[in-house]
Amino acid sequence: MTTPAGLLLTPGAGASRESPALVTVEQTLADAVPPLPVRRVDFPYRLEGRRMPDRAPVAVGHLRTEAAAWADELGVGTDRLLLGGRSYGGRMCSMAVAEGLPAAGLVLLSYPLHPPGRPEKLRVEHFGQIEVPTLFVSGDKDPFGTPDEFAEHVAAIPGPVTTVTLSGAHDMRGVAREKAVAQAVATWIQDVSDPQVTRGT
Repeated sequence: MTTPAGLLLTPGAGASRESPALVTVEQTLADAVPPLPVRRVDFPYRLEGRRMPDRAPVAVGHLRTEAAAWADELGVGTDRLLLGGRSYGGRMCSMAVAEGLPAAGLVLLSYPLHPPGRPEKLRVEHFGQIEVPTLFVSGDKDPFGTPDEFAEHVAAIPGPVTTVTLSGAHDMRGVAREKAVAQAVATWIQDVSDPQVTRGT
């Protein structure tokens, strides 16, 4: 992967761009060598004061607009941006890329494979269209997807995939867990940006 120019981060449903997990990722990447710019963005429903998350076409359209605007500010194409976020936000980013939005890679934190207790309601139908390097960071007790379920379903992604399983549930709250998530992201970005490093799956 070409060295990314920035990371666009989005929150989970019910959260905002000020989510501590996203802020911690931004701070960690600001301290990395070299540092990586991060832009945290809200979805339209949050900006408009609504509680119900946007449907996928609205969210994906918003991501296309935000990615294009930030890429323009950075003087690059969106293919130099990493896209991602927590839960709903990461899922929307993965759908945008699967639908053709050029990106350098995906950073998916606590990806919701299915609703809790409903493993038959999978949210993976677009995985076969994801060809960019993709990172999944999830908790080992996440009711939205177990480590075994992730191992089974990410195999459908044709691009290089890295899965990191940490101790915790879906929210991964707490300073220590948030730092662990951020460090996993920083390590992966460094690894996939270095052509001398062999990508793990």
